[in-house]
Amino acid sequence: MKKGIIIGAVALLLIIVLATSMYTVKENEYACTFRFSQIVHTESQPGLHFKIPFIDSVKYFPKASMLYDIPPSEVLTSDKQNMTVDCYIMWNISDAQKFYQSVGTTVEAESRLNAITYNALKNAMGTLAQADIINMNDGAERNQIYDGIASTVNVEVEKYGIHVEDVKIKRFDLPDSNLNAVYRRMISERNQMAEKYTADGNYEASVIRNEVDKTVNITISNAQADAAKLVAEGEAEYMQKLADAYDSADKKEFYEFILALDALEKSLTGENKTIILDADSDLAQILAGASN
Repeated sequence: MKKGIIIGAVALLLIIVLATSMYTVKENEYACTFRFSQIVHTESQPGLHFKIPFIDSVKYFPKASMLYDIPPSEVLTSDKQNMTVDCYIMWNISDAQKFYQSVGTTVEAESRLNAITYNALKNAMGTLAQADIINMNDGAERNQIYDGIASTVNVEVEKYGIHVEDVKIKRFDLPDSNLNAVYRRMISERNQMAEKYTADGNYEASVIRNEVDKTVNITISNAQADAAKLVAEGEAEYMQKLADAYDSADKKEFYEFILALDALEKSLTGENKTIILDADSDLAQILAGASN
């Protein structure tokens, strides 16, 4: 009976010793093994691992990327304009042993990140004018600013076993006075752009109108010259036809008589029917003969 109890007690002790000598590491964490409050080993590989039971203890730290939303803070630009910056940091633990020895917890790490990032933001914004930050330029220009800030912060926090992946500014807020000044400046810039576009459009329109007027004048001038040429050619042909038609004295005399009759017909309009003719004219003699 006693032997069975002893065996049971030994088996239980072995189970307890075996259970306390094993620990598990997950994919997204580091495991630091402590012995008498000193780190003796850091494990980053997931799976089952062993330690000295009752003497060693294990503390876990996150391996995954973490986001820290920094409280909005005020900075001063190079042209002495106050701006409120709201940003966040993506970071992770790169060296668990150094992290524990320097800051200990993620709360303390975020406190250090807050102060270091604010200083980096203040220094970076202090070299830029407000117009360099708030404008309509390509966003890639501002990404260069963010990358510079992230690089500066990363260098500062390496001693804490921390790696900064990215620093992004979510929003720039302006005091009301600055905000109104920026709006006025942006409106003025847009008005200047509109005036330039209008002036350029008017100039191009005047060039087009001048070209059209020139083309119209040339076309009209050419058409008038062609018309005058045709009229001259028609008159020449008409005169030639008359010359051909009345190339004898009889024909000429008949033509002049027809012209006289046409003139007489045109003169006998209205109520006045009296005409005065030379007694020697052929028309007077013909009319006198007709009246007899």
